[in-house]
Amino acid sequence: MKLTYDPRRNIGYLRFHEKTAEVETIQVSGSLNVDIAADGTIYGIELLDANQQLRGDNGGHFVIVNEAAGKTDNIALGI
Repeated sequence: MKLTYDPRRNIGYLRFHEKTAEVETIQVSGSLNVDIAADGTIYGIELLDANQQLRGDNGGHFVIVNEAAGKTDNIALGI
């Protein structure tokens, strides 16, 4: 999984898989698109106006929680 952010276009992309198949982009809202293959595999989620969405309620930190290990990591996104 990889999260990228392009500040020039203010777009974030959360990639789950490398695109190895033809995907369809479904517009969920004016600021959210989902790339999905014909077999239902979600390849990624595109965030438009990303700086607003990625800041969220936690001040621009990406929180990763491993519930099985009881471990939490915070990564400052710098946006």
